Amino acid sequence: MRLRYATAFAFLASAMPAGAAPAQGAPATPADAPIRLANHRAVYDLSLAKSEGTRAVETAQGRIVIDFSGDACKGYTIQTRQVTILSSGETGERTSDLRNTTYETGDGKSLRFKTGAVLNNVPSPAIDGTAEASDEGVKVKLKEPKRDQYKVDGTVLFPSHHMLRLIEAARKGETTVAVKVFDGSDDGRKVYDTLAVIGRPSATPAAANTDRDKPLREGEMAKMRRWPVTLSYFTQGEGERTPIYTLSFDLYENGVSGAIHLDYGDFAIDGTVSRFDMAKADPKAEGECGK
Repeated sequence: MRLRYATAFAFLASAMPAGAAPAQGAPATPADAPIRLANHRAVYDLSLAKSEGTRAVETAQGRIVIDFSGDACKGYTIQTRQVTILSSGETGERTSDLRNTTYETGDGKSLRFKTGAVLNNVPSPAIDGTAEASDEGVKVKLKEPKRDQYKVDGTVLFPSHHMLRLIEAARKGETTVAVKVFDGSDDGRKVYDTLAVIGRPSATPAAANTDRDKPLREGEMAKMRRWPVTLSYFTQGEGERTPIYTLSFDLYENGVSGAIHLDYGDFAIDGTVSRFDMAKADPKAEGECGK
């Protein structure tokens, strides 16, 4: 989040392969079974998880709202709004209001994106554009803030197909996924290198001993298989690099995210699900478009 995806990976040595053995009570979904992302709306309340360094953040609050809809036939639409208020004795209070909308075709070859931001009540230039992916790379065309285009070589995934790739890998027992990702965020000019570390699956109620993510401990979500994922975002380059930021979260088999932890280095923010609404699954949805 943006929910944006992102995060580090040092626990590989001790993590069991995600598919080595099903967790107690976890449904034995075949690795090649179709993956259908749940149409849902999730609200995450933000709070400060840690703060360190000379410019420490003293308080953090806010909210992330994610609306996800679509399928492999219709394509996928993601609408995200993140309002964050950070306070410190040195810089005072900083408020950001970020809005992002993407539409991704079901085959993952085309993306439309639009982003707007208001920082301390001052609007930033809107970002509006499209991206087309092929085996050779991705070609991005920007309409705003000014017309431009550029190309990045190599295989690049868009947001929904990145999520599908992570679920596919988790089902197969893969413990790492390294791919390039583009979602139109920031200035619309960045393709990120990402590395995901996937832990052992679980189907016990999420955060069973706390009040965190209570809506995900009810109904069909309560026993749905999920994997702990740590996803890191890097600027493109070679050799060792420090992540721009990391995102740790529970990845549910239907694409829902819980137990969110965003680490920006000097400070980190937790996102707790305070409301969750999921549309009833349509058994006829996707048809021959299902993957």
